[in-house]
Amino acid sequence: MSQNKVNFRLLNRVLAEASPYRLLFAGATILALAIAPVSTLRPFLIQKMVDDYVFTNDLKGLYYLAWIVVGVLLLESLLRYLFMLSTSLLGQNVIRDMRTKIFQKILSFKLAYFDRTPIGSATTRTINDIEKVKDVFTEGIIIIIADLLTLLAVLAMMFYTSWQLTLVVLTTFPLLIYATYLFKEKVQISFQQVRTEITKMNAFLQEQISGMRTVQIFNAEQDELQKFKTINRSYTKANLDAIFYYAVFFPVVEIIGAAALGLLVWFGTRQALNEQITLGVLIAFPIYLSMLTRPMRILADKFNTLQMGLVAAQRVFDVLDLNQHIENNGMLKPTQFDGKVEFKNVSFAYTNEDWVLKNVTFDIQPGETLAIVGSTGSGKTTIISLLNRFYDIQKGEIRVDGQNIKDYNLSAYRNKVAIVLQDVFLFSGSVMENITLRNNEIKEEQVIEAAKMIGAHEFIMKLPNGYDYQVMERGATLSMGQRQLISFVRALVFNPDILILDEATSSIDPESEAVIQYAIEQLVAKRTSIIIAHRLSTIRHANRILVLDKGEVKEIGSHEALLQNEDGHYAKLYEMQFLGLAGKKPVSAEAL
Repeated sequence: MSQNKVNFRLLNRVLAEASPYRLLFAGATILALAIAPVSTLRPFLIQKMVDDYVFTNDLKGLYYLAWIVVGVLLLESLLRYLFMLSTSLLGQNVIRDMRTKIFQKILSFKLAYFDRTPIGSATTRTINDIEKVKDVFTEGIIIIIADLLTLLAVLAMMFYTSWQLTLVVLTTFPLLIYATYLFKEKVQISFQQVRTEITKMNAFLQEQISGMRTVQIFNAEQDELQKFKTINRSYTKANLDAIFYYAVFFPVVEIIGAAALGLLVWFGTRQALNEQITLGVLIAFPIYLSMLTRPMRILADKFNTLQMGLVAAQRVFDVLDLNQHIENNGMLKPTQFDGKVEFKNVSFAYTNEDWVLKNVTFDIQPGETLAIVGSTGSGKTTIISLLNRFYDIQKGEIRVDGQNIKDYNLSAYRNKVAIVLQDVFLFSGSVMENITLRNNEIKEEQVIEAAKMIGAHEFIMKLPNGYDYQVMERGATLSMGQRQLISFVRALVFNPDILILDEATSSIDPESEAVIQYAIEQLVAKRTSIIIAHRLSTIRHANRILVLDKGEVKEIGSHEALLQNEDGHYAKLYEMQFLGLAGKKPVSAEAL
């Protein structure tokens, strides 16, 4: 957006967001039109009081006109109250809708967006920037229109009352206009810097607070504090720059206003003595002058508010305009999958052609459990992300029950696929809410039945308030094993036809692992399952094992068959975990 001009195309788009509230917008505009003439009545009536009643000693008429002035003042106050109320209500309604829109948009983004966008930046768009968009309505365009109308009405009354005195007063206004222009330019730049710095601060704070455990483990508090001080210092400086321009501008305006008043008194007194104007005019003109300089003084500030609101709106619209969602053109809405999964010559890269998976081909039969093993970075987690359509592949095809997964409606498809991740994320709320994810179709009886089947019911009932126990953010008050069990219950109550366990026991202690293993056995029963694990002991029930290395399928087969190839990748992984470097004779799967 231009630094010096309002982007009217963008302004129209922001105003279009108020289209559901046309009546409210029209009401605010009508009030702005009404305020301008009403506000100019007071000095005009005061002039009449002095000229027509004070000097004629007409006390009855004076009292009568004084009550009219009071009535006009009350009417103006009422109009301004209704005007501020309507613009504030309009702004709040618009940003409420925009917040919903942007959050709905963020919910639809594929994971690639979150891979490269700091969460703090998304938070800034959803909260801080949208709050600034509100100012377009509450302190921006309608206020500017109201002030401009008042300015024109006051000038018209001044010229009508005494054009000579008006011209004398206006001789100082070129200085005021120039000062206003400089102020607008400087403050606009500083405000943009403030927006940039607050985004940096939000992103930094979100990251550091989320990773506070790591910060404290490595005793890095002081280092992070110094980084924060640097960011905070930049943010403070940006704000102080804006404050400095305000501190200079307003006294300058007062000086120019005082000069205009001095000219008014000097020239107006001479005209009054020469009977070219009445004393009432001389008394009314300082009020007109005050009403003239007030809009001029705040117009620059309001214009900057409008500009900053539009800058923030552009940042919000940039997110709303992003085409970062997974295409959902599929028409098939399965009620149940048999569970046959096929990867056919699948290649995938997160960026450009830096291939993470290379020509991967395998299949899983209905009800079969496939284990995927491999070193870190081999592409195990990528496979399950692709199966869930968190990303779209560049080459090849993924099929479920003989259909390309793109042919399925995305929501219906994901309803039948469940993942239990290594890093279980629990939300603030009760255990019950974390299991059902606030899905009202899942009844409490189903949750309890699933928890008993998994073996989690006993530990949940030992918690204070049982299923109503309030889990802190990310499940901080629960152990890793407890969080994992809750995630298993969550997966089971959604009754998936395809189940994926991603490193589900990698962070579990040996005592908890036995419980988790029992839960896994209950989960995978009669379901097509994919188990990803570093610990080979967790895949003893798998029908087949797929071995990945650097994105390529190296081996696939049963545990016994893979161990027969002593030079194979799986045999080497097994030897590293169970046999050591001495090279003992391999054992059967039952021994694992």
